[in-house]
Amino acid sequence: MALTASSAPAADPAAPSPGAAAPLTVGFDLDMTLIDSRPGIRATYLELSARTGVWIDAELAVSRLGPPLEHELAYWFPEERIEEMVAAYREMYPTHAIEPSLALPGAKDAIQAVRAAGGRSVVVTAKNEPHARLHVAHLGLEPDEVVGWLWAEAKAEALRAHGATVYVGDHLGDIRGARAAGALAVSVATGPYDEEALRAAGADVVLPDLTAFPAWWAAYAERVAARA
Repeated sequence: MALTASSAPAADPAAPSPGAAAPLTVGFDLDMTLIDSRPGIRATYLELSARTGVWIDAELAVSRLGPPLEHELAYWFPEERIEEMVAAYREMYPTHAIEPSLALPGAKDAIQAVRAAGGRSVVVTAKNEPHARLHVAHLGLEPDEVVGWLWAEAKAEALRAHGATVYVGDHLGDIRGARAAGALAVSVATGPYDEEALRAAGADVVLPDLTAFPAWWAAYAERVAARA
């Protein structure tokens, strides 16, 4: 059953059992979960459009962040140009996208809440890893690890490798990734889907945004400790 921040039960059905590996490791998505990258991505698409002469609806593009870059570029360029455009976009990205992108409310506190409970946090994102690392460094988010290049079910690779038992994201693909890893799927309604849609997609916990995470996490971590 999906939960809101105000209706968490006494125990999460997906809470790890005693002896589970790294029970206090939490995975976080990046775009629209920890950071609002829309201003920077919008600026990069506009620059790509200006350089190529190909019209790109940058507002539409940033309204559907989540899937890999190749998916979005396929709306605007023929298949034979995708590889070239990916390279061009990524070359422009550090100049146009890092500075304008901001941490979402509660992002730093969420990561600190995990650390305060003796846990570890790992960012797992579809964004290419060098750019993901630039974002977290620029914003001082300080996760324990950053893993890029992974989308939807593929995120389970990193979640399992780091022993994450919780994955926090904004996209339906993040729910699928958590499920594939056997992790608790915690969704925040700061991306393209509202709370109802996230709940309907099977999120275990639904929060309005990361400002609600520390209170939920404190209760969850306490229940895990009680089971140990």
